[in-house]
Order: sequence, then C-alpha cells, then structure tokens
Amino acid sequence: MSTLDITRYNADWLAAWTRKDVDGLLGFYAEDTVYKDPQTAAGITGHAALRAYLTGLFGATPPMRYEPETVWAIEGGFCGRWFCTIGENGEGGRLRGFDLVLLRGDRIVYNEVYVHQLPAAS
Repeated sequence: MSTLDITRYNADWLAAWTRKDVDGLLGFYAEDTVYKDPQTAAGITGHAALRAYLTGLFGATPPMRYEPETVWAIEGGFCGRWFCTIGENGEGGRLRGFDLVLLRGDRIVYNEVYVHQLPAAS
C-alpha cells in the first residue's frame, strides 16, 4: 500500500465512473472482487457480474460527475468521500458518497459504497 498513491488512484477511479467506462473500471477491480452498493446490498462477486451490473446501471442513469473530496489510508486499502453531480448541469441533484476500498496490490478486492442525496440548492 505504501507505494500506491491513493489520492491519484481514487481520482483516476472516480474519473472512470464519470466516463461510465466499464472496461476501464474493471481494470481497477480484481477478478474475484466483491462489490456492494445500495442497489446490491447482498453484493456482486467477480468481473462478469460487475460488468453486467455496471452496463445496466450506466445505461439507465444520466451523466454523473464524481469529484473526490478526501481520501485516507486504512489497513489494506483506503476510504474516500466524494460528491456526484447528476445530469449535464446538475438538474438531477447531487449525491455525497463514501467508499470503503480494500486492495490486493493495485486491484480492488472489496468495495462497499454508501450514498445519500444532498438537499436541493436554495
């Protein structure tokens, strides 16, 4: 973990989410990864299942721009907070999220995502 720049890694990873780049994202994840988010609370295991999930998710959602807020190292990985603007101009609202990421080398073996909607700007 000491040789991996987690700030850069997190920013590059979130940029792939913004681009909805399924192949690019799978490059961050280990073949046997476990992924959990509010829609997949029971979890998804492996590249094939994650590819199918991401393809469907990205096809069903408007543009979403992810921006890292902060990241910090933990044993075996990192945690990161981020903001997401939904829609071309934010017309879909904003989210705030948090990722727990466990790594094997430079590949994500476990990713648990927590998200909540932010109040509309006044």
